[in-house]
Amino acid sequence: MKQSRPALRYAKAILNIAKDHSSEAEVNDNMKVIAATIDESKDLETMLASPVIKASDKKKVLDALFAENSNSVIAGLFNLLEENKRLSMLESIAKQYTVIFEHFRSTQVAKVTTAVALTPEMEAKVHAKIEELTGNKSSLENTIDPTILGGFILRVGDVQYDASISNHLSELRKEFDNSHFIPKI
Repeated sequence: MKQSRPALRYAKAILNIAKDHSSEAEVNDNMKVIAATIDESKDLETMLASPVIKASDKKKVLDALFAENSNSVIAGLFNLLEENKRLSMLESIAKQYTVIFEHFRSTQVAKVTTAVALTPEMEAKVHAKIEELTGNKSSLENTIDPTILGGFILRVGDVQYDASISNHLSELRKEFDNSHFIPKI
């Protein structure tokens, strides 16, 4: 990705400014909202990437969209990106900020894929298990995928644990295919 290095630099700078204002968590919440909003709206993403639309007009749209979620750090980021004509990088910066914030807080993002949504009780159990296994706290990101039939797939960092029913069925199928069953006569 062409934008990942500059986005990481911006994100680190924003984290340092947020630390100075003791608002790292609040800025992280804002960054999550910004990233999700841009990700969900292809029109907004297209507008931010458009070379035809003036940077000042893009900033006005962002100020209007994120007025209630904004603080002085986010407002400063919008101003800086407008000046440097880098508003198209906002989504990348927001995502990078969340990653380095989680690392700063010694938490990890655990991605759990389930056939149905996790209940609060199951979510608490998953949090406890992850903390027991890794020694770090984690935030959960639950993805629902009915094709796994049941069970779950847990991914923390570069470790993946697949306890889905579809995986078990696939392994059984491989065992049957690989066994050279010769019937006795």
